[in-house]
Amino acid sequence: MKKYLGMLLGLLFIISVFAVPQHLVIFHVNDTHGHVWPFDDGATGGFSRIATVINEARAEVESEGGDVLFLHAGDVNTGVPESDLLDAVPDFATLHYMGADAMALGNHEFDIDLDTLKMQARVAGFPFLSANFVDRNLFPVFKPYVVKDMGGYSVGILGLTTEQTNVLEPLYLGNNSVESAYYAVKEYMPELEEKSDIQIVLGHLGYYEEGQEPQLPVGYTTSNEVAEGFSNVEVFIDGHTHTLFEEAKVINSTILSSSGDLGKYLGRIDLWIENGRIVDWESKQIKIDDTIEEDPFIKMVADTYKEMGSEELDKPVGYTEVRLNGERADVRSGETNLGHLITDALLWKTNAEVALQNGGGIRASISEGEISYRDVLTVLPFGNTAYTVKLKGSDLKKVADYAATIPDGQGSKLHVAGMTFKVEDGKATNIKVNGVPLVMDKTYSVVTNNYMASGGDGYEMLAGKNGYDTGFVVADVVAEYLEHLGTIEEYQKAKRIIGY
Repeated sequence: MKKYLGMLLGLLFIISVFAVPQHLVIFHVNDTHGHVWPFDDGATGGFSRIATVINEARAEVESEGGDVLFLHAGDVNTGVPESDLLDAVPDFATLHYMGADAMALGNHEFDIDLDTLKMQARVAGFPFLSANFVDRNLFPVFKPYVVKDMGGYSVGILGLTTEQTNVLEPLYLGNNSVESAYYAVKEYMPELEEKSDIQIVLGHLGYYEEGQEPQLPVGYTTSNEVAEGFSNVEVFIDGHTHTLFEEAKVINSTILSSSGDLGKYLGRIDLWIENGRIVDWESKQIKIDDTIEEDPFIKMVADTYKEMGSEELDKPVGYTEVRLNGERADVRSGETNLGHLITDALLWKTNAEVALQNGGGIRASISEGEISYRDVLTVLPFGNTAYTVKLKGSDLKKVADYAATIPDGQGSKLHVAGMTFKVEDGKATNIKVNGVPLVMDKTYSVVTNNYMASGGDGYEMLAGKNGYDTGFVVADVVAEYLEHLGTIEEYQKAKRIIGY
């Protein structure tokens, strides 16, 4: 008997030595912002192409005894009209059919009310995770984490939401709030370790390069900080800052990755797991383009919703009794009432003090009568988003001085709200913000579009500033403002830039 027992133990030892590690593939996206469909060029992005990559890998990996997870690191909402008009149902329905396993709540998930967000969760059919989005009693409103039994080992996935949500999207939070993400990891990670072998944080926090951290408002947790502070976080899938890691970073002992934005890339992390431990790994980003065939079923689902969204585009958003002037020659040579309306809308949406809009971004007029959302998109077709930034008065003077040098006919002609100035001899004088003379060393809150914020149309003084892309499409902002105004009987004629 002892002989056979010895042989059995020896056999088990040999099996353990030569056992093949279990293979887990994690696919991940983040900040897709309504981009269910390929971009207008037809060659970039599209959930149907992402589905093809995942389905092919799933078939291969599972046939070899491995497993696949598909995770979304937040910000599904806000960005494409056909999605926005249908409350992102196209996004969550297609993600459901693509086999998504979980999503972290991003800040833009709170662009809508809580009832709509819960409806989205029902459509999705996969868990929305956030350990630090809590009610007044500090209980999580959604699941803080989920544990997936992979057969032979388990994976715990903890969701985190950026605390910036309290400032950026406060409208629908009600009595709820987003508390410290760092504290949430400290609170839940021991519990997750007890229930799972592999611990993943699925966070919408954002990654900041060294040197940027001091510029962040106090109390905002970054993915860097979590990775540096918790050695028991084995994988961190991140979103929020739209960072693209061509290869995952290792911080402390955490594998950290993020896949840019808008579904242009799909992240893949391969883990090999033995006895509940990661023994090897590799990562890459897969470019989603027209070299990848579209999955026919996902394409059919997505296109059906797109047709529904197109019908919504013809619905009215306002009414005007005056022509809103967006003629090319006029918006590129001076101010117009439509330029005023667009910049006023940006102030209204963001509560900034100053709004800046380039004339070249205004592409059409709006005639008297009913205004449809399609009309607004004709005026603002580029999909630019509202970008907020803090600027010193001296930076605003540079903006005004540059604007004073722009000849008629250029797309860089400036339209403003909240700020007035006079152009004299190619210089800006008598600059005021909300009627008060500009103070050079004072900091002002400014909103513009992401094109100008990147230095577009010569506004280089705006580039490289530590700002924030709200994700609000400028066309959507204008449509909301028109609904807010109701019938427009007249719109401001008073000049904001004298001598322009």
